[in-house]
Amino acid sequence: MKWLPESLRALRRDVFFLVLLAVLVLLAIAKPARIPDWPSLVDWPTIAALAGLLLLTKAVETSGALHVAGHWLIERTSTRRIAALGLVAATALLSMLLTNDVSLFVMVPLTLSMCRIARMPATRLVVFEALAVNAGSMLTPIGNPQNLFLWQQWNNGFGAFVWAMLPLVAIALVLLLAVTALAFPGTALQVHEENEQGVDRSLLIVAAVLYVPFLFLADFHHAEWGLLGVLAVFLVFRRRIIASIDWGLLLTFVLMFIDLRMLAGLDSVKQFLGGLGLDQPSHLYATGALASQVVSNVPAAILLAEYSKDWRTIAWGVNAGGFGFVLGSLANLIALRLLGERKAWATFHLWSLPFFLVIGLIGWALL
Repeated sequence: MKWLPESLRALRRDVFFLVLLAVLVLLAIAKPARIPDWPSLVDWPTIAALAGLLLLTKAVETSGALHVAGHWLIERTSTRRIAALGLVAATALLSMLLTNDVSLFVMVPLTLSMCRIARMPATRLVVFEALAVNAGSMLTPIGNPQNLFLWQQWNNGFGAFVWAMLPLVAIALVLLLAVTALAFPGTALQVHEENEQGVDRSLLIVAAVLYVPFLFLADFHHAEWGLLGVLAVFLVFRRRIIASIDWGLLLTFVLMFIDLRMLAGLDSVKQFLGGLGLDQPSHLYATGALASQVVSNVPAAILLAEYSKDWRTIAWGVNAGGFGFVLGSLANLIALRLLGERKAWATFHLWSLPFFLVIGLIGWALL
């Protein structure tokens, strides 16, 4: 087993992965005829885009550029509270323009580098960045996968989508920034690591040059070709980058797609949804928010689109459902895996579950 990457060997101790694997085994026993359909249940473009982003961000991290950027930011930030507010606001803004997962791949490694330099705990800060991408990405149709699906499904305009989401997003962001200001102390930041780390300029340039065309290909639904190109470059240029990415995260996502789509497609689930009175906006909203806690918000949006044409209510429900349990949004899982701390799961739910309840009730009242 030593020849396997460390991230794959660590799956033996990953409780979430083991639960997904156990569910897969139960589904295989219950519906063995569906096993040949499993590959078609996986959203391979998403997996390809995730793999490419893992490679590129690992290259940037290995180059040492984030270490230098962390020093620069700390020297210009006076307190932990101001640093947290700036990072959370920047993460939310990026998620509106670059999608929630890309925002995390940019901000979390930078945050971890800053925290190492200043010797301050990173867990709570990354948790708040996960909340920030869920709040910010709600606004635009390109902010997250569920919005993109709903936008394309009903062919509504970009501006109309933003206008429809604005009330809930504005409240979520104001609340998030207020809680951030209370959750982080006003203690001064200090650089404890004086030794400057050099930057591997060639590695940084290669990653930067590959980044834009990769995002362009992923945006035009050619993520697989983009991934092949990135893999080819690093196989020749820096093979160790490929071995060092989180392959366990990719495998976990594959299992999630299979498990969640199998569960969403069960007749009992469809019959249950059919009896919930989804023609009423309040029922549709609550179902979207609560279903996201079980099957994640992207499958929940796809499923509810079969029962209602009220895209605004569906969008509000499944986006509010991105908060709460870690399964509510795939971005939550990405943030926690990038952080790499087991205890972070408890911290995440300590903040995310109350946020889900408050935003969920506010959204329900605004309807």
